[in-house]
Amino acid sequence: MTYDDILVDRRNGTTWLTINREESGNKFRHQTARELADALRAFREDQRQRVAVITGAGSKFFCIGGEHPPLNLHDYSEVMPIVDVYELIDTVAKPVIAAVNGFAVGGGNVLHTVCDLTIASSNAVFRQVGPMVGSFDAGYGSWYLEDTIGRKRAKAMWYLNEKHTAADALAMGLVNEVVEPTDLVRRVEEVAALLQQRGPGALAGLKAAFSARNTGVIGQSRIAHDQLLTHYLTTREAAEMQRSFNERSEPNPDEYLR
Repeated sequence: MTYDDILVDRRNGTTWLTINREESGNKFRHQTARELADALRAFREDQRQRVAVITGAGSKFFCIGGEHPPLNLHDYSEVMPIVDVYELIDTVAKPVIAAVNGFAVGGGNVLHTVCDLTIASSNAVFRQVGPMVGSFDAGYGSWYLEDTIGRKRAKAMWYLNEKHTAADALAMGLVNEVVEPTDLVRRVEEVAALLQQRGPGALAGLKAAFSARNTGVIGQSRIAHDQLLTHYLTTREAAEMQRSFNERSEPNPDEYLR
């Protein structure tokens, strides 16, 4: 896929995904969501890439939500696939960092919340505006926000639509770190480098475990599927069961219970 709305930069094992619509506040539209989803799938399949970073172009906006033109409600091909992006961030078995470089509003606040870690610039602003603009997020944007900052704070953020500074976000646990704007890229690169020193299998297992409570069968299947492919199929037990099946004989427990 040719990308028009995002920039992709792969360096030192980290994939940087930048929403490149600064003139529109880095809002995502249908094309943006399709491109982000495609780039995240490519990231998942590239063994050389260990960490992804999502950020916005410029120094003022991370992302201020989505553009929603009038839709034909009977044509689902027109529905913006942003939920696909959230699901990919949540289920790809690698860490995804949000580098919040400015306003994170509406869907932009949801976008960074579903990431594994958020590092914010001190000039970042966080806000949910759904009820003010005739919109809402009754999925990732509410469940994961509640998990992150607590039920009462999440409800206040959605119901009252107040602006929160980076310092506010740090105090309520909405972000992991706050740094000066000029230090944001450097600090994100440092954290990405630290993550690349950790066991990728262990990180994958931890990420699946953290998300399994909300993703249900998807999260559980991810744990089981990855365990099957990366561990169980290489065991003596699996080899003996395959041998006995192919030879139409009884399996010998002595081959693997030792």
